[in-house]
Amino acid sequence: MKKLDPAPAAHGKQLVLIVDDEPDMLHMLKLVVARQCDCEVILASSGRMALKELESNRPDVVVTDIKMPDLDGLQLLKKINSLDSTISVIIMTGYGTIEMAVQALKDGAYDFLQKPFDKDHIVRVIRYCLERTRLLRDNRHLQEKLDDLEPPRGFVGQSPALRRTLDLIAKIADTDATVLIRGESGTGKELAARALHDLSRRRARRMVTVNCPALPEQILESELFGYSKGAFTGASQDKQGLFLAADQSTILLDEIADIPVTVQTKLLRVLQEKEIQPLGQNRTIKVDVRVVASTNQDLEERIQAGAFRADLFYRLNVVTVKMPGLREMREDIPLLAHHFLERYKRQHQRPGLKMDPEAVQFLCRQEWPGNVRELQHLIKRAVLLAPRDTVTVADFRGTDDQADGWCCPEEQILKLAELPYNEAKTEVVKQFSVAYLRQLLAASQGNVTAAARQCGLERQALQRLMRRYGITSTAFREEKEGA
Repeated sequence: MKKLDPAPAAHGKQLVLIVDDEPDMLHMLKLVVARQCDCEVILASSGRMALKELESNRPDVVVTDIKMPDLDGLQLLKKINSLDSTISVIIMTGYGTIEMAVQALKDGAYDFLQKPFDKDHIVRVIRYCLERTRLLRDNRHLQEKLDDLEPPRGFVGQSPALRRTLDLIAKIADTDATVLIRGESGTGKELAARALHDLSRRRARRMVTVNCPALPEQILESELFGYSKGAFTGASQDKQGLFLAADQSTILLDEIADIPVTVQTKLLRVLQEKEIQPLGQNRTIKVDVRVVASTNQDLEERIQAGAFRADLFYRLNVVTVKMPGLREMREDIPLLAHHFLERYKRQHQRPGLKMDPEAVQFLCRQEWPGNVRELQHLIKRAVLLAPRDTVTVADFRGTDDQADGWCCPEEQILKLAELPYNEAKTEVVKQFSVAYLRQLLAASQGNVTAAARQCGLERQALQRLMRRYGITSTAFREEKEGA
């Protein structure tokens, strides 16, 4: 009997095969499982019949008795594992011994149940097995896709939300339209800008990127528009501005919301007249620049507050590209997780490292305030620190003393229940603060000013908290990498 094809995860209802030589037990289990597990059920009255069913069907879960006349449950288990290791097998018996249970688990059974068993319990076990098999098959399918996947323009994912964004980028890339890229921190706004540039006729020239919040107002103006010798104290020679450097190319104004109003006025002239005026010069210089701007802030709110010019917003907002958050593309999380796992295990010489399916399921349940960048950092840390050859949920949660915030509050409180109240309270506050600060800095990629603005604290107050808990911003700054 040949191995079953490693097809992708099944569509529609999953399938449970129940094997028992007692007709009453078969039909009772069929009624219970079909009704409560939302799956299809097929029956076999012997081990040999079960093998015949496996030739034409591909069950997700097999529930089998151990004592059968022609082929017992342990022999059937070995056959199933040799055919398809993703099938979850539950062994049941009315004559169970500890030795038998241990042997079944060693041979790859998921669980060992002794008759008579509680119906609710077997339903819970089967439900968990259905989810386990789905994850195993998804992982196998994703791993196969990774081998020949060519990420579209640097992106990884197939979700409808991402596909819509990529389709829009493809439509507007080879135009001169000004584009405003909006999205939360960590969603890949710079990657989208690079895709716009790389798909345009300007791709032969280097795209120029300006990190607007990183430059003070006076320096930002001179960097953007350039200056002449003697324009101000220290201007010992002419300097070419970034707009001129981006002539016939693309300029990305990253985090445009942080540009001061005085610079906004000059930027508006560039967009309207397609010309710049370096500091200290009376003449203007024509430039052919495609402007792309990005922001994670609410520009309409900043307009209402008088911090951003409405006319500049309308000039920038010719076409808006909205980058979806990771919460909007959860179906891409397993693919992204394996993509980053492959990247970092090569980078850090851990070729045999794999990811446990339950760890992938854990990732899919998270909220991801830092989006793809946060997921990327988490996978990198797990690759660096995982003690075994399989990344598990524990590797994402971190050690107890690190308090990374991945454990639920109930789990944390149970661990502290034996401490005096004040000590327990102090420890909970510490764990919350460390987890909050780490996620905050991960979302801003180590930018303390942006993190302070996001959480509503003064920069100095945030820095005091960081010092108190031994957290440095440099740990969250990484080289720019495509997501």
